Amino acid sequence: MLVGEPGVGKTAIAEGLAHRIVAGDVPENLKDKQIFSLDMGALIAGAKYKGEFEERLKAVIKEVTESSGDIVLFIDEIHTLVGAGGGQGAMDAANILKPALARGELRAIGATTLDEYQKYFEKDKALERRFQRVLVDEPDTESAISILRGIKDKYETHHKVRIMDEAIIGAVELSQRYITNRFLPDKAIDLMDEAAAKLRMEINSKPEELDVLDRKIMQLEIEIEAIKRENDETKLKALRSELANFKESRNEINAQWVNEKDIVDAIQNAKSDIENYKQQAERAERDGDYGQVAELRYGKIKDAQEELDKLQKEVAHNDTGKSLIQEEVTYDDIAEVIAKWTGIPVTKMLQSERDKLLKLEDELHKRVVGQQEAIIAVSDAVRRSRAGLQDQKKPVGSFLFLGTTGVGKTELAKALADYLFNDENSMTRIDMSEYQERHSVSRLVGAPPGYVGYDEGGQLTEAVRRKPYSVVLLDEIEKAHPDTFNILLQVLDEGRLTDNKGRVADFKNTIIIMTSNMGADLIQDRFQNASSVTESLLEETKKEVLVALKQRVRPEFINRIDDIVMFTPLTKNEIQQIVSLQLKGVTKMLALQGITIDATPAAIELLAVQGYDPQYGARPVKRVIQKNVLNELSKQILSGEISTESIVLIDAFESQIVFRNETDAVEV
Repeated sequence: MLVGEPGVGKTAIAEGLAHRIVAGDVPENLKDKQIFSLDMGALIAGAKYKGEFEERLKAVIKEVTESSGDIVLFIDEIHTLVGAGGGQGAMDAANILKPALARGELRAIGATTLDEYQKYFEKDKALERRFQRVLVDEPDTESAISILRGIKDKYETHHKVRIMDEAIIGAVELSQRYITNRFLPDKAIDLMDEAAAKLRMEINSKPEELDVLDRKIMQLEIEIEAIKRENDETKLKALRSELANFKESRNEINAQWVNEKDIVDAIQNAKSDIENYKQQAERAERDGDYGQVAELRYGKIKDAQEELDKLQKEVAHNDTGKSLIQEEVTYDDIAEVIAKWTGIPVTKMLQSERDKLLKLEDELHKRVVGQQEAIIAVSDAVRRSRAGLQDQKKPVGSFLFLGTTGVGKTELAKALADYLFNDENSMTRIDMSEYQERHSVSRLVGAPPGYVGYDEGGQLTEAVRRKPYSVVLLDEIEKAHPDTFNILLQVLDEGRLTDNKGRVADFKNTIIIMTSNMGADLIQDRFQNASSVTESLLEETKKEVLVALKQRVRPEFINRIDDIVMFTPLTKNEIQQIVSLQLKGVTKMLALQGITIDATPAAIELLAVQGYDPQYGARPVKRVIQKNVLNELSKQILSGEISTESIVLIDAFESQIVFRNETDAVEV
């Protein structure tokens, strides 16, 4: 019995044995043996009456036993025998097979997974001992590459494309790194197959340049028909000239595309012919028809190979210019499929993305004011990940953000998620205040067996299994039970966490951000009494905060965090910048209603003064804008004083926020 994980090649071993028997490449006692696959579905289908299934199975066993060992029965998914046809007191298939297996009359090869073996066979010791268990391990990277190289020709013939060696190596290495819930060589073969199928669809589709020209020609023809009614000969002449140019370009590109497509199809037909001739030659050799073998190998195969070489030289000659058809599956094609499957960007970066990554700090500063140390630490982690230089056994980055309330700890995590996924809500947010009781900690990895919620999985593990490339925010971590830190040790160190069902969630492509208010009082006192913020003040404060942190958190947890970042209280100047950012949000909301709004520096300064509170950070600013700006604006919009296409200026007058309707230059 072949036992192994799904996709490691158990069925392929039986198929390979059949190929070797046909080729005669087996020991003498295996020659002339036949391997039959037992289809349990066909055996059970239509068995309406009691005993009909057993009768069919006995007939199969009889035929196998009467062959005197010449027939070997291959039973894929052999665990389906246990319980099959065993309804209403009848014997199941496994019990019917047992006597023949015990007497050695029935030679069988079974294949099943480790989980199914444990579930069905280890419970039935009598059935288990009748099979010799053979463990089929997952092949290593080198073996998987060799396997893919061996089957490459079959996929090339099927999809009618060329698969480059770099694509094979990429399929194995990238699948091993990013697809952790499946096994080699199955996942690498699937990658190669999908990339080849995608490329074949592109070859069969009209090129983008041709499609654009066709649309332009159709648009011009519609315009010409419309202008004919206006009798504008000058414009008509210009459009007809433009249409003629487009049609000429289209005909040239179409001719090039048809020519390239014909050559590609001819190459694939030649490869298909060579493959067919080789199979015919092998069959003739087994049958002893050596004249046919010579005719095929030194006649037809040789001619087809010469034709193939000629066509490939023609393609190489044409490749000096711009080709419309790509017929080679490359590393980039494999990376695109991986990115589509997992959401992890593994494709080669475009120059625009490189520039954006190098200026990531500026992107994050558009939403987060100040906090330079935190922004640099997070940006460096993202750049390491995209450059492929992060530790492959750990998360992309793990950070603990410490600081007073309202200074931008959670906002930085949202800004990072917005940059990476174009949506700040796409991050996985776990509010740790929900895990204050000891028994609630298990919800992170799922309830244990026998408890309510066992089938639902863990809140943290399920979120990461579904989105392996994400920002994980553990908000207000100091409010969680201390046992929570024990669960997170493996996540921070090995980048993995096992849930209640034994499934491994892979955190190697996540950025883990933990926020905490631990040491907030120390930070507040230090900066409130200081006349200016200096490097020495920052260092001393951070040391004191770390001392306070060590009293609450175990050393082994602190030691696994990549960076502990202290957020400093916001200054008056930074509060003014936050007011400007918040007012931009108000501007966007009003722009949807066709209302234009602007604020004077005096208004921004007044709102900053009203919203400045070192103890509470930026949150009072939102309340001040809501009270002094949004409430007043909503009243004036409802009363009709401000309407669509109004231009409103927010100003300050005698320590009050006032609104001027600049449309009529009258104070509202």
